[in-house]
Amino acid sequence: MAKTLTPEQFRVLRKHGTERAGTSPLDKEYGKGTYNCSGCGQALFTSDTKFNSGTGWPSFFAPIEGAIATTTDKSLFMTRVEVHCSNCGGHLGHVFGDGPKPTGQRYCMNGVSLNFVPSEE
Repeated sequence: MAKTLTPEQFRVLRKHGTERAGTSPLDKEYGKGTYNCSGCGQALFTSDTKFNSGTGWPSFFAPIEGAIATTTDKSLFMTRVEVHCSNCGGHLGHVFGDGPKPTGQRYCMNGVSLNFVPSEE
């Protein structure tokens, strides 16, 4: 069953856009669960790796193994590491080297690229 993306999801996931900081309710979501790609449903991050980066975007210090791929992004007059879903190639956000231990990474994700699925505990 094909799922239609909203215009904002399409702009971010397929056209490499960025949502406005502070607009995603997932930035303040701290329940137990999994963050899946809103393009294809693949599990990308677990709530155990989420932290408050203060940037206005949902942030994680590590993805689920094999869930993401990266490319070099040289847009906006800078070089950044772009993060994609390894399954559908959807643009998720960028990764920076200023995150917390144990990885030191900050996966700064567009909330519109993610669906939060709460754990059934």
